[in-house]
Amino acid sequence: MAIWRAPLTWLVILLASAGLMPDLMPVLFPGQASLVYQRDSFLWLLQHHVMLVAASASVGTLLAIAGGIMVTRPWGRDFLPLVSQIASIGQTVPPVAVLALAVPVLGFGDGPTVMALLLYGLLPVLRNTLAGLDSIPAAVTEAARGMGMSSAQVLIKTELPLAGRVILAGIRTSVTINIATAAIGSTIGARTLGDPVIAGLVNGNTAYVLEGAVLIGLLAITTDSLFEALERFWARRFSATPGTV
Repeated sequence: MAIWRAPLTWLVILLASAGLMPDLMPVLFPGQASLVYQRDSFLWLLQHHVMLVAASASVGTLLAIAGGIMVTRPWGRDFLPLVSQIASIGQTVPPVAVLALAVPVLGFGDGPTVMALLLYGLLPVLRNTLAGLDSIPAAVTEAARGMGMSSAQVLIKTELPLAGRVILAGIRTSVTINIATAAIGSTIGARTLGDPVIAGLVNGNTAYVLEGAVLIGLLAITTDSLFEALERFWARRFSATPGTV
């Protein structure tokens, strides 16, 4: 239970900050008008921001792990350069460019934002999947096969559990980066914590910018802390022996 204490603490701080933001701003900026972003509640923006990141991360993680598994099999190693190049392109193209290209096809709002986040988050997960699977000693997989496991069983019961912590580290990097990147979606109509930031920049309102930036930062810290706890839990749960599941 101790490993979950930090993420739970940060979650409480995040939710409390989102709920109390209208009361905090007048204290930080006394005597100024238009202190609190009123278009949407911060709790609603937080919820929608998390939904966009979770949707893109779920699809992107599945694609990246599937691609990593495919190119580490004997029959798929020829596709390794191609898969790596596709993931690298998604990482190197600026999210703003992806949004601009996706809007004519998907329209304004959530669709282009999820697409940009998905492409931007592929590379860290793919790289860590490859690193995790390639780092497993051949003796371990041979021992698993010697126990009578099929190739699928070796993958599910030995390789993925042993590579899981490294893969989780890649997902952690991908999701944490995309929490900040998702704010750009507000420029094309997606409802995210970037809304007050964009509104503040347009109107020269420092309070708006601070409200969005603080909540985005707290969300990133909370998520990073959660994945750190998951990595520690995974390390305790699985040992470096064949057939750990």
